[in-house]
Amino acid sequence: MLDLQEQMVQLARRAKQAARLLAKAGGQQKDEALRALASELHTQTEIVMQANQKDLDAALAAGLDAARVERLRITDATVEGMVQACLEVEGLDDPVGAIETMWQRPNGLQVGRMRIPLGVVAMIYESRPNVTIEAAILALKAGNAVILRGGSEAFHSNQALAAVITSALETAGLPGEAVQLVPVRDREAVAHLLKLDDCIDVVIPRGGEGLIRAVTEQATMPVLKHYKGVCHVYVDKGADLDTALEIVFNAKVQRCGVCNALECLLVHKSEAQAFLPLMAARLGSAGVSFRACPDSLPLLGASAQPARKEDWGYEFLDLILAVRAVSDLDQALEHIAKFGSNHTEAIVTRDHDRAMRFLREADASLVLVNASTRFNDGGQLGLGAEIGISTSKLHAYGPMGVRELTGSKFIALGRGQIRE
Repeated sequence: MLDLQEQMVQLARRAKQAARLLAKAGGQQKDEALRALASELHTQTEIVMQANQKDLDAALAAGLDAARVERLRITDATVEGMVQACLEVEGLDDPVGAIETMWQRPNGLQVGRMRIPLGVVAMIYESRPNVTIEAAILALKAGNAVILRGGSEAFHSNQALAAVITSALETAGLPGEAVQLVPVRDREAVAHLLKLDDCIDVVIPRGGEGLIRAVTEQATMPVLKHYKGVCHVYVDKGADLDTALEIVFNAKVQRCGVCNALECLLVHKSEAQAFLPLMAARLGSAGVSFRACPDSLPLLGASAQPARKEDWGYEFLDLILAVRAVSDLDQALEHIAKFGSNHTEAIVTRDHDRAMRFLREADASLVLVNASTRFNDGGQLGLGAEIGISTSKLHAYGPMGVRELTGSKFIALGRGQIRE
């Protein structure tokens, strides 16, 4: 019997071989696999549900909190969501082989850039079981093999979903090894995978900050990382306060425990007197409490307390909002530069010049004007689905859909040119 390290080596080698086959597969064949997967998710729903029930029973026995148990649960709606994701990704253009630009040199040589798969992607995640499907279908469409390591609490669910994926790949004549699930719960398996840079081209961790830092420290291959989402909204001088109120409410309250939720509100001092009491009443009625600077504290009512130094730049993932009054756009941008996490930043303004300046100078994977931070999501931005949100700038910045799971290479077309 192979030891754990050798198991991971063999798994990675199979993925590398599958990646070579998948890279030359046509778009129609990949789309056939996606349609087959959508169909098999329907026909295999009962088997997936039975596996999921094992995970739910184990989670309850282990005393997992209600929120985590609910994230683990696969329902009919969850299955339908996975089916729709398959069909949406199938409908996207195949980026592989696309020549995005071409120019001609003085000697007649035509030079261009062609989209190519990344190769083998390792995905390490602590998320809901449906991420197994999302990661697989995006990697498949982009021509990549993928190695999946989900959370141990979803082990049986992920095994069942991986079996459905393998069946769909083989139905379409593609290698089943193009999508592989790490078959053990042992954390040492991840440590071994992260040293296999001869087979794995990139690793994408998706989960808490601790997981991402651990992966980044251990990996010998590039890591596309997303540490945390410290997202700001800046309410500018002269902003439409009704619009601002709706944006802030949505960004903070709709789902406070996600990475694109609002964590810090910046308000121009000229608008603070009118806006902050309205905002405190509206958000306070939804259970939000505030960590406030000295200027904003008197305007936020009983649910506010003085902000501590560590509240700036903190990802609460809860119904808690840091609030600061600022003197102008410069101070807002300085605050974001110091405390932001390169995730999502938004301005509410009526001034075109300040809006354009904010777009240019706020450093984040998505910068918005007069819209909620909650739009930093692959589906919301038209990518079909996402494998994660990258807050590192190489090689992708923001939600990673199909195109972001490809790279590019130079190509050149000549007619016998030689270099002088």
